[in-house]
Amino acid sequence: MKQTIGQFAVLSALLTNPLAASPVISAVPAPKLQQSSAAENIRLNQLGFPPGAKKIAVILAVDDATGFSVVDAQTGKQVFTGKLQRADEKTWSGKSSWIAEFSRLSRPGNYYLEVAGAARSHPFRIQQEVYRDLAAASLTAFYFQRASSALGEEHAGIWARAAGHPDNQVQVHASAATASRPTGSLISASKGWYDAGDYNKYVVNSGITMGTLMSAFERFPQYFVAQALDIPEAGNGLPDILDEVQYNLEWLAAMQDPVDGGVYHKLTTASFEGMVAADQARAQRYVVQKTTAATLDFAAVMAQAARVYRPFQPAQSSQYLRAAQSAWQWAQENPDIRYRQSELNKHFDPDIGTGTYGDELLDDERIWAAAELLISTGDSRFGQVLENTDNQYLLPSWSQVKWLGLYSLLLHRDALQRVNSDSLDALEQQLLTAAAQLRTSSHSSPYRVAIGSDPHLFVWGSNAVAANQGILFIEAYRLSGDASFLRSAQDTLDYLLGRNATGYSFVTGFGHHTPQHPHHRLAAARPDLPPLPGFLVGGPNPGQQDDCEYPSDVADESYSDTQCSYASNEIAINWNAPLAYLANGLNALQENARDVD
Repeated sequence: MKQTIGQFAVLSALLTNPLAASPVISAVPAPKLQQSSAAENIRLNQLGFPPGAKKIAVILAVDDATGFSVVDAQTGKQVFTGKLQRADEKTWSGKSSWIAEFSRLSRPGNYYLEVAGAARSHPFRIQQEVYRDLAAASLTAFYFQRASSALGEEHAGIWARAAGHPDNQVQVHASAATASRPTGSLISASKGWYDAGDYNKYVVNSGITMGTLMSAFERFPQYFVAQALDIPEAGNGLPDILDEVQYNLEWLAAMQDPVDGGVYHKLTTASFEGMVAADQARAQRYVVQKTTAATLDFAAVMAQAARVYRPFQPAQSSQYLRAAQSAWQWAQENPDIRYRQSELNKHFDPDIGTGTYGDELLDDERIWAAAELLISTGDSRFGQVLENTDNQYLLPSWSQVKWLGLYSLLLHRDALQRVNSDSLDALEQQLLTAAAQLRTSSHSSPYRVAIGSDPHLFVWGSNAVAANQGILFIEAYRLSGDASFLRSAQDTLDYLLGRNATGYSFVTGFGHHTPQHPHHRLAAARPDLPPLPGFLVGGPNPGQQDDCEYPSDVADESYSDTQCSYASNEIAINWNAPLAYLANGLNALQENARDVD
């Protein structure tokens, strides 16, 4: 069923207080909730669970309680009782914890969990496709990030806004000047997505974002063909996820110099603009220095796009492939041009002070680009680049994209005649071993989730680390059929939606205790509205680089729901992409299997 943005506004309100808002249960007096601190001592997925999923909650500070019950929120009757299992591990802040498992409860309905008649959880649902709306919203979030276009009320609802940043008069920065495009010359590079809480557009970060979204489509094409998003292009014959990706591809194509094939690192203002509406942010914008990382990421994305769009837009597909090959050639001729902003500012004006996305290691970009070009062209020279590649598993991030390409090789292995079968077997084994180790590590976490096993994983954007772990589990499940990997993917989504040390569901508008003050200029410009829905905030980060006030220095609790906290509470496209893969992937697999066990 098509979900509109206007409906998301209603959905957001319902999820904030479903006992009061849901017409299904409003006929019965709502149970009296305990203070929020009591509810938040029960950490669980605040949306709910598919009927066949593993269902657990983590209980903090229950003292002598030994049992729990699950109560039907409509009738007030107990429908499940169980014993609490004390966790061997304390939380990193020293709290004792207990596990409440109620996996055998599969009857659809609205429920809450109660411990010894005292602490009561936020309400949650059990139903098929419980993540359908979340899955759609995680993709529609990209529509909200569109530059150069007005967002009409028909699609954006209460978040409608004027167009910002037409980007049809972008200056070539001195660092990017060539004979054909001298300093100060103007180019057009409109459309695309705002990268994060700021209004700039960065090729490197767009690279992993588009690669992740197109990979999700390649894994679950039938699901995405059937999915309807409320975006202007819906119904045009192209799957809606690919319509949204193409909006950014059109900008990305304009970031390539048509003369030599090199790709500008970013399109940016000289410094970050204020917390104002997009149409009020009018500082001059520049394309800045061509770099090897940006050009290789561009080559990988365009090569993947060439095959993904070929069934729908064959002529456009050919253009994408030519652009990818031209970029590859430039990178071959310029293999070591790195983006070093402080050095650049010593030689060129104006100084640039926005996000760097600097990357000193380029082998992973080269592997990603070669893998995507090999799959899309069959040209053996790209296979030669992949020979003797170190296949150690490394979780993808914007600065480590090797396994985006290796995931693709494994997906398309049947069509790869020029890749040694033993090499692909070794890749598969590396992936499965990494997933198995991560699955095992979750047992040492009081919250029973992989990211909770190691405080070093709580970096800037830790929620994207978790979401990419979820993708690894889905990939492992697809390769092995081992349902325990799928349960680990479910655990990951449970973590993002509330089963964590903060008690927050980290996705705006989805859950009962969600971010209200994200570092997001589009949200800050309209403080009278709820935050735009479907965005994954960065998450706990003990680095606390923003100098805001945090409630805790403990790694998994170091999160501040404040606008100033760009180190823990910003949004970013490369964080939403793995959320979208995880939520839509689980939804697609549940549609097929109807049971994760």
